[in-house]
Amino acid sequence: MAKGKTVFFCKECGFESTKWTGQCPGCKEWDTFSEEPVLKKSNKPAGNKSVSEPELLSNIKAETESRLSSGIEEFDRVLGGGIVKGSLVLVGGDPGIGKSTLLLQVCREIVNKSKKVLYISGEESLSQIKMRAERLGVFHGELLLLCETDLNLIEEIIEKHNPDIVVIDSIQTMFKEEVSSAPGSVGQVREVTAALMKIAKGSNITIFIIGHVTKEGVVAGPRVLEHMVDTVLYFEGDNYASYRILRAVKNRFGSTNEIGVFEMQGSGLAEVKNPSEFMLKGRPEGEPGSVVAASIEGTRPILVEIQALICKTNFNMPRRTAAGTDYNRVNLLMAVLEKRAGIQLADCDAYVNIAGGMRITEPALDLAVTTAILSSFKNAALDNKTVLFGEVGLTGEIRAVNMAEQRVSEAAKMGFEVCILPLANKEQIKTLGIKLIGVKNIQEVMSLLNRSSR
Repeated sequence: MAKGKTVFFCKECGFESTKWTGQCPGCKEWDTFSEEPVLKKSNKPAGNKSVSEPELLSNIKAETESRLSSGIEEFDRVLGGGIVKGSLVLVGGDPGIGKSTLLLQVCREIVNKSKKVLYISGEESLSQIKMRAERLGVFHGELLLLCETDLNLIEEIIEKHNPDIVVIDSIQTMFKEEVSSAPGSVGQVREVTAALMKIAKGSNITIFIIGHVTKEGVVAGPRVLEHMVDTVLYFEGDNYASYRILRAVKNRFGSTNEIGVFEMQGSGLAEVKNPSEFMLKGRPEGEPGSVVAASIEGTRPILVEIQALICKTNFNMPRRTAAGTDYNRVNLLMAVLEKRAGIQLADCDAYVNIAGGMRITEPALDLAVTTAILSSFKNAALDNKTVLFGEVGLTGEIRAVNMAEQRVSEAAKMGFEVCILPLANKEQIKTLGIKLIGVKNIQEVMSLLNRSSR
């Protein structure tokens, strides 16, 4: 039998080629081409097609998107204020992180508001979903469950029942008969997603897609998948910690800087309304190398503990380790301390960690990281009622950061009495109830640390 015609697709950008290439000409990534069969074109006549005409921008009426509250505030925050009707949302995350649990909880809250939800699973049986649902709570409304992977049958079911919300678990298990490749392949994922997008926009139905992730932490399948959907959410968390973070990396209807914090419990995912209190739980007091930093995630201020351990090395090459923050940034800050503060760190191992497993890379943590390194190096503890934030420049200056007043307000609410911040920010803040200390450079921070340790 003659072999069917095949083409090669780039998994990262969707570039199409007739032959395999080591480097993609489109995105310049290496070893990303996957061989897929060519879709058969329909022999049906095109018929009379209506030609669409362009519209003037001034004649187009802007409509405010209709949003539906999911009943989970942290979930609504990440989506930009609620679920937009007719949107296509992709939720990715590591295996066992809680993607299915989260969306099943969203389904429970929505059906309890007398909305119709269709949950389609290609990985679990109906009895398995029922067991999880019983653990999460009571379902008062209409939740329809379906175990199916054939998208053609799924389209018929959606058209028949016309639900308000559809959940696909997961996109890698779905397939179309017209595509001869296996489920989860580049061609299948692309065609299935395109069909789901057509359903969402044509029928004004919100569709949530659960996607697996690769070992690199990105959604499995072609990168073009993320370009096709309206919103991309990543569900993150440490396997050894109980908290989970929902983060938006793409959102056509809201900000991509917001995060939602959840805690995994026996009855499902519980919202963490005060992440600062949750992150500082169990913090040691009066210990050198431990300081509290005020960070911002989206519009939400979060206080986190920065830990540093500086000790003499036993090797020719000192070891540097950074967990939860940028490794290269830590090396840069240590170089600034050596040059501008006269601290000899070339013969020391350095370990920097954001306690609790959070990952924050904003420059406003620079002042806290440098202070934690200085505190550990000098074996001098900072007062446990002190919080810091600020960016450190290469000349040792402390530069202003955004949303300073929100950071100070969060620190005051959590019971902190002193805030060390850039002098430029101090002049703009009128928040009362906490002592503000403005600093201009690293030398002033060192003097404050020396006074605190006496």
